[in-house]
Formats: sequence, structure tokens, C-alpha cells
Amino acid sequence: MTLRRVTAEKVLWASAAVLVFAASLAAFQKPFRVYRSMEAYDDIPLPADYQEKSEWIFARLMYPPHPYARFGGGRWRRIDWREGGTSWSQDYPRADRHFAQALRRLTRINVRSVEQPINLDDDDDVFNWPFLAAGELGDWKLTESQAAKLRDYLLRGGFLYLDDFWGTQEWERFDESMKAVFPDRAIVEIEDPDAIFHTVYDLNDRYQVPGEWALRSGGTYRNDGSVPHWRGIYDDHNRLMVAMTFNNDVGDSWEWADEPNYPEKYSELGIRLGVNYVMYSLTH
Repeated sequence: MTLRRVTAEKVLWASAAVLVFAASLAAFQKPFRVYRSMEAYDDIPLPADYQEKSEWIFARLMYPPHPYARFGGGRWRRIDWREGGTSWSQDYPRADRHFAQALRRLTRINVRSVEQPINLDDDDDVFNWPFLAAGELGDWKLTESQAAKLRDYLLRGGFLYLDDFWGTQEWERFDESMKAVFPDRAIVEIEDPDAIFHTVYDLNDRYQVPGEWALRSGGTYRNDGSVPHWRGIYDDHNRLMVAMTFNNDVGDSWEWADEPNYPEKYSELGIRLGVNYVMYSLTH
């Protein structure tokens, strides 16, 4: 993978900001725990350094499933989403830990080797984690109180990255909850000159990042999701609060980055996108 060198000024600035923020919040964060994975990754061993203190942690948003979710019927209907095993835990924790490892290698940010699942119903815990990511967004169904808390989190400066939802039906299910969070803010296409595509890597040349599941079946997408989109929601100061990779599966590009049968060009773009999004969230 050919990677452009990260400028020392950007990384040192971001690292210093995270260190101050982390030090002020560490005493109030929920402890780390492992949940059941939807993809039967519960036997992944914990890294030896998983308990070490760090500046930055990959936080994964937990959410209740939509009644018409792809994984909303059958045995999934009997699973308590608060204990994992439903759509929010797709790619978890393998993708999360692979991306944390990549971020460690490609920047000077002191990244924890393990993720942190975040439940919006856990008092004010979400405010301890300035970067949130979630996948399978065609499956989420936030409650009124969860939507209100997420809105407050984002308007206070939090950042939310959303991935792995495809086609018209999944977009419509996604949009139900997104409109509950921001009924008065438009979802727009992020233009090429936006800083999020240039914070570390210049990403004007973007292409669809398929899931491993799609490549295995000989395609690159599902439903009518053939055209990739990079969308977002801005605050009143033109800061991206929410970034979306619609009709893409960046999570799989992290999850399968160590798999020889998954093409390197997809993991390369997926990791670069993730690095840019994290650095943008720290510097904007």
C-alpha cells in the first residue's frame, strides 16, 4: 500500500488535543467489555495491551434494530440488542481492531487496541467519546430519547461515521432515524474540495468499496445500490457532524484487510477514508 506521509504538524496538534480531552474524561468512561458479535467473532483473543491507557478509542454505536431490518426476523428477533448479536455488531470487533492497528501505524495518535461499544441509553456516557462509528444503517431504529441524545452529542462537537447501507429501501429505513435526529438539516453530497477528503490523504479518486460478501457472489453491491455516495450533515459552522459512505462497505475493507482474497485496493481506500475521517473529527 502506497501511503503519503502524514504531516507532523497535523498529527502533533491532533494528538495534543486528544490527550487533553482524554485526561479530563477518563474517570467517567464506562469500562471496556466484549459483546456478542453478529459474525461469531467472540473467540478473537484480546490484544496483550488492551488495558493500556490511550489518547483515542474507536467507539462503535450500539442501536436497537428496525422491525423491518435485514436481520430483524427469525432468531434475531429473540436477541437483546443491548447484549450484542444484532446488526450493530456486524463487523465487530474484527474491523474495529484492524482499523485501530492501521491508525496506530499511519499516524502518531496513541490509539487503544480495542474498541468501545456505546449505548445511548447509558446515561451521558456517549459524551466521553468524540468519534462514533456504526454499520448496517438500514437496520437501525432509534428511540425518541436516543435520537435526542445523539443530536445533542453532535451539536456539542461529536462526530458520527455511518457505513454499509445499500439501495433505496435501506436508505429509507436509515432516514427514519436520521430525520428524528435532525429533522431540519439536509443530507448532502460531500464535495471533493471538502477538508475531510484532504486532511491527511487526498481522496478525490474514490470508488465503491464492496463488502467481502458481494465479491464472494461475483458482484460489488446489493439491492439497487450500484452507485457509491459520500454524504454528510453539516452544523451551522460548516463542520461535518455526520459522514456517510452510502452504497459502500468500508467496514468490510477493514475487517478483511488481512485476507489475501480481499483486494488490496479496497482496503487501501477504506483505511485512508477512515484515517481522514478520524483526523478531521479531531481538527474541526
